[in-house]
Amino acid sequence: MNVRHLFDTKAQSAKRARALKTGMFLQNLVRDEILERVDSVNREFKSIAIVTGFPKVWDQVFATSTIVSDDEVLGFESHSFDLVIHALGLHHANDPVGQVVQCAQALRPDGLFIAACFGGQNLIELRTALSSAEIQLYGGISPRVAPMAQIRDLGGVLQRAGLALPVADALDIPTKYNSLFHIMRDLRDMGETNIMCARTKRFSSRSLLECAQKNLKSEYSDVNGKVNCTFGLVFLSGWAPDATQPKPLKPGSVTQTLQQALQASKPKLND
Repeated sequence: MNVRHLFDTKAQSAKRARALKTGMFLQNLVRDEILERVDSVNREFKSIAIVTGFPKVWDQVFATSTIVSDDEVLGFESHSFDLVIHALGLHHANDPVGQVVQCAQALRPDGLFIAACFGGQNLIELRTALSSAEIQLYGGISPRVAPMAQIRDLGGVLQRAGLALPVADALDIPTKYNSLFHIMRDLRDMGETNIMCARTKRFSSRSLLECAQKNLKSEYSDVNGKVNCTFGLVFLSGWAPDATQPKPLKPGSVTQTLQQALQASKPKLND
């Protein structure tokens, strides 16, 4: 059976190979944010796996770790790690649920999974400017910027993977650029340009880019003429189930309302 993919993995590999060291600022930011979250957990992780398309960003971060490319099949053995990190790749996965399931299966009981990916309102200004330009010039739009999963959908992926205590939160990174062309240069340098299978293979026309730049300038510029660009990140975490973890109360087991509990906790005044 032929399975139609959303993303072209060969194009992704080629674009990542051309990514520049100077364009890794968001990968570095994600790495540092994940490390802060790991440090905040009162646990020593001795067996760590990192799933990433940019291994150099994670070189020498941990004394020992297994770095795995974010291919469709990760090749993990079951129950091998007490920490699995999926770093900035789920947004370009043809099967993001399958990726998280594989990571979850690789965890030992009470092991931690942490992931970061683009999502939510990522590149909303650029997406809007390009779509408006295509409608103005051609009367329709083509797939130029990948669709972004919303935080609720990504949180649901954790539950589908069978992870306990799931948490999903968003972090928006507001930036300013001189123009649309500077945004596109940074996306190219970090290996994050369009890899959708349905993308237009020919170069974008100058008239389209100029129209998009005009839209961006008129709708999203500041008083100094800089254009706004929002990078939206979503962070996910969940734990491999274990008997020692706190469990939610069963439905119907609560015997008093919140108001009753608050009333009972109030200090009583003597007559």
